[in-house]
Amino acid sequence: MKQHLNVTARQEARHERSLFAAVLTLRTSEEARAFFRDLCTPAELEAMADRWAVVECLQRGLPYREIHRLTGVSLTTIGRVARYLSEGNGGYATAVQRMYG
Repeated sequence: MKQHLNVTARQEARHERSLFAAVLTLRTSEEARAFFRDLCTPAELEAMADRWAVVECLQRGLPYREIHRLTGVSLTTIGRVARYLSEGNGGYATAVQRMYG
């Protein structure tokens, strides 16, 4: 992550909480789409969508090489997503559970 020269760790944390609070105000996928298209560059949005596609493939039990073939995502990124899915902060798991029960 980049260092902000004039921003304290406390301010960084407040900015992050504010961002997440803003996301929680969004009520529809269309609102979320508009927000993230305003917030992110096309490359950032594509990277996040790719990672989510990997999560979905991993949940279906697909092997890494098949996921790579289907998504074009590198094996390194697939491995990273898999690691965070099983050992991360629980965000992927929560979203998967809520979306697919």
